[in-house]
Amino acid sequence: MRNSKKPSNWRRKFKIGFHPKSILRFFARVVWFVVLLGLLALGGAFLFQKLGEYRTPEPQSILRQEIVEEESAVISVVEKVSPSVVSIVVKTFDFDFFSGPSVSEDSIGTGFIVDPSGLIVTNSHVVDTPDGEYSVILNDGTSYEVEKVHLDSISDLAVLEITARDLPVVALGDSDVLKVGQTAIAIGNALGKFQNTVTTGVVSGIARELQAYSGYGELKTYEGVIQTDAAVNPGNSGGPLLNSAGQVIGINVATSVGADNISFSIPVNELKPIFESFLEEGRIVRPYLGVYFTMVTPEISKLRELPEGAFVSRVISGSPAEEVGIKRGDIITNFGDYAVGIDNTLGKLVSKSKVGDKVKLTVDRDGREIFISVVLVETPEI
Repeated sequence: MRNSKKPSNWRRKFKIGFHPKSILRFFARVVWFVVLLGLLALGGAFLFQKLGEYRTPEPQSILRQEIVEEESAVISVVEKVSPSVVSIVVKTFDFDFFSGPSVSEDSIGTGFIVDPSGLIVTNSHVVDTPDGEYSVILNDGTSYEVEKVHLDSISDLAVLEITARDLPVVALGDSDVLKVGQTAIAIGNALGKFQNTVTTGVVSGIARELQAYSGYGELKTYEGVIQTDAAVNPGNSGGPLLNSAGQVIGINVATSVGADNISFSIPVNELKPIFESFLEEGRIVRPYLGVYFTMVTPEISKLRELPEGAFVSRVISGSPAEEVGIKRGDIITNFGDYAVGIDNTLGKLVSKSKVGDKVKLTVDRDGREIFISVVLVETPEI
């Protein structure tokens, strides 16, 4: 008799039996489910890793990156410019009654190459020994005798000639656009012993006035010099002060005795007209007015009730200034179309002129304004 018993309700609903095919299908579904979970897990891990790579760097890592970039910039400048920086050596001859004649060589300063045919710039006070014989030593140790020395004692700059060709040269920057706080790098023959010593700092001030004694004990006034905290040691005189692009922005000239991290450089723009005239004439030619002066600053002007300008402290005999009647005590307030002041000192305005220029001066004399025309001549040899 046929069994009429029907399957239970739960077996009909889920269609589950113990047939082998049903078991295989069940395990296949489990395997696929596990594989799907694994793929999802791998995808999540990959996404988390990528998000971690693009997360905001920690402040310490940012600081480290900035330090590395700054170091890299300085290193690049040093590697680029060092081959153009030279040490200057003087050879002097002495005679002793007991030991007889002797020769001594001393490293006395620094210079830098401005023309591949062998023109070198330094300070005039570095190479103003009348009986000295000079030579320069390149960064690679090559030595050249200095054939000619061209001095400009007014600016404290000099051009040296050596017999050489295809020398590496420096690039000249623009000292008129300097900003306080920008990077400053000095390279020089520190203490006359340590060739191409590198010091770094910032431009601490601009348009400073500095008084220093020359090798002969004469007090000299430097106008509009650059102040820096990059160490400038004895022997660094005449070396370049550089910006972060490796351009010369100043010629190192002096350090302040009794103060730390205060050094001074002549702005490179004072060199440019001197060097240009040298290339044209084969010698240093610069315009000459013939006065010694002190700048009347805004502070002095207010305190003493004087106009701003250049207070004439001495008129040189036979100079253009004497010939047109400029007197001690006069205050030159205008030079041509320019007002004489801290930003445009009389020395800077004269140096930017040319020999033969006729200039109209505005002069305050005892509170009375007068106008004087003067023709600038070539600076006489001293």
